[in-house]
Amino acid sequence: QVQLVESGGGLVQAGESLRLSCAASGSIIRINTMTWYRQAPGKQRELVASITREGTTNYVDSVKGRFILSRDDAKNMMYLQMNNPEPEDTGVYYCNALVISMNGRNVDVKNYWGQGTQVTVSS
Repeated sequence: QVQLVESGGGLVQAGESLRLSCAASGSIIRINTMTWYRQAPGKQRELVASITREGTTNYVDSVKGRFILSRDDAKNMMYLQMNNPEPEDTGVYYCNALVISMNGRNVDVKNYWGQGTQVTVSS
């Protein structure tokens, strides 16, 4: 099985940078697209940023120019550098990854989710 674990969340003031990490572990053969989602109180979960294995990134308009997404495939890690965060960025941030892994003698291709990390940005 594969596990995704997020870290790096916390309480920060507006403008104070923080970096989120997502660590993937298990019988991983390959990780394809990795994505950060967030869910604010009372709102639906939304895509924040995604990165393909080739390094192509995509950002929701509200974070363009402020957030930077990267990955380290040697370590099975993904990072979200949150610069100049705003109160509107508050929410639970979830890591998602499309993973090819071994499951016994079989090869699985599945989408995995982490448990989430809380980010609170105060004004």
